[in-house]
Amino acid sequence: MTLAQRTAAAAREVEATIRRLPPPVREFAKKIPVHYEAKPPAHIVEEGFPPDILGLFDGSAHGEEVSQDQPMPPQISLYLDNIWDFVEQDRDGFLDEVGVTYLHELGHYFGWDEDDLAARELD
Repeated sequence: MTLAQRTAAAAREVEATIRRLPPPVREFAKKIPVHYEAKPPAHIVEEGFPPDILGLFDGSAHGEEVSQDQPMPPQISLYLDNIWDFVEQDRDGFLDEVGVTYLHELGHYFGWDEDDLAARELD
């Protein structure tokens, strides 16, 4: 799959994942932009994130005011080359991992840890 094909497939998978969310969560999820990038930008790696990171939530969590040190609105980035490499270039594995990574990052928006995600069947 080319990056363009992975991007289109990932966008479809995220949309399908959003449709499966419980209605109250779905409404918030629809408002959070998702960016599809090949790899994390240099400034993310320079901040200490590993270069093979699969996704990232950035911005203020739900219920927190946008502060001076966090002027960005909430957003999720998915790093598609990293996900593709993580699943060893398996198309079905890629789609599954896109969904899992998206839910993981969405969980950060809600301030949820892994146990919270499992309790909400979002793992």
